[in-house]
Amino acid sequence: MAAAGLGYGTPTYSGVEHRRRSLSGWWAVVVVALSAAVAQAFGRFTFGLLLPAIRDDLGVSNSVAGLIGTTNVGAYLVGTLVVAYVTARVRLLTVMRTGFVCSTAGLLLSAFAPGAGVLVIGQFLSGFGGACIWIPAPIIATDALPPERRGLVVGLMGSGIGTGILFSGQLSGIARSTYGDAGWRTVYLVEAVIAVAVLLIVFAFLSHRQDRPTPPQRGARGGMAVLRRMPGWAPLTLAYTSFGFMYLLIIAFLTTKLEDDNGWTESETSLAFTLLGLAVIVGGPIFISLGRRIGPRFALASAFTGWSATTIVVLPGWFEIGLVGSAFLGMLFAGIPGMITLYVVENTSIEEYGPTFAAATLAFGLAQMLSPQVGGWLADLTGSFTIVFLLSAGFALTGTAASLRLPARERADGPAI
Repeated sequence: MAAAGLGYGTPTYSGVEHRRRSLSGWWAVVVVALSAAVAQAFGRFTFGLLLPAIRDDLGVSNSVAGLIGTTNVGAYLVGTLVVAYVTARVRLLTVMRTGFVCSTAGLLLSAFAPGAGVLVIGQFLSGFGGACIWIPAPIIATDALPPERRGLVVGLMGSGIGTGILFSGQLSGIARSTYGDAGWRTVYLVEAVIAVAVLLIVFAFLSHRQDRPTPPQRGARGGMAVLRRMPGWAPLTLAYTSFGFMYLLIIAFLTTKLEDDNGWTESETSLAFTLLGLAVIVGGPIFISLGRRIGPRFALASAFTGWSATTIVVLPGWFEIGLVGSAFLGMLFAGIPGMITLYVVENTSIEEYGPTFAAATLAFGLAQMLSPQVGGWLADLTGSFTIVFLLSAGFALTGTAASLRLPARERADGPAI
């Protein structure tokens, strides 16, 4: 049954026996963090980094480029639906391995795509595989260490993504300066080689203590019935949905906005994305630590409000302020989903985690599927990304309001906070 505590409590595990791991402890955490990098940094966020080069090399508009990005996140939504269904029947590690095959194939297809059509297929596979990897990843990683380490472990999942973004940013700068706009294929090829290496490690050495999948609950459809048993499920899902729409309006179009609207050079936008990636590495642990101190309600509300304010600050395109703002956006980009993920991990059992997190991710997936297409359309309609950034700031405030509706966390000495 689900954990009784609110906020960051301790889940109750039942009916699960430990299985000896080929990789254990911190080694298992490192491999899962690398898996998160393949799923998210490579398979999903590299497209936003390379969008100006892809757009110019293939000769497509912002709307078409946004449609390609929509294919990726739409596939993520499809993957989430599949995960919500199969995690009650298939082991989490099996789902993760399947995702790895899809993500790796998607990166390879993207690397060798001769045009937009093949690139769409590659992005679909990357998005679908990303959902299959990411949803099981936090619980597989947290099971590798004692319960008191859960917050740090979930934060390190974000650090893995940040490391991947940092690597992609540096690689993109080198590839584009060497090969011009056509260098985007080289970036995907290198990422595909890394994905193959991590895939082999996951298949050969990573295991998980879940011995059997959880049978479907009587009367439950998908994971929604399980999700509703989690305290605070409605405001948390709304906050997650707000994040899904707001973050891609920035991550997918940041480099394009800085180049097109503000005249930044390729090296300058690469630096901004590199700083964002560096900040993602530390953002998860920092904000999860904040959440443990002041509770998920106020920590999430502060993070959403910070995103809105920083988006406005970055909007004019001032170079120094833009670099600092990019770094802070990177911290928030890691911190917000990290706190949301930890909330689910610590308020569900291992049997209910998969369906619960997948169900919560459905609305998030729908929001992020619409986000890049809306952003690209608005950019073409208005001739700039100003409205796109303002829209992101507005949705962030919706996340603030939702976060403040989370249940209060009970303190050990009495009053709620």
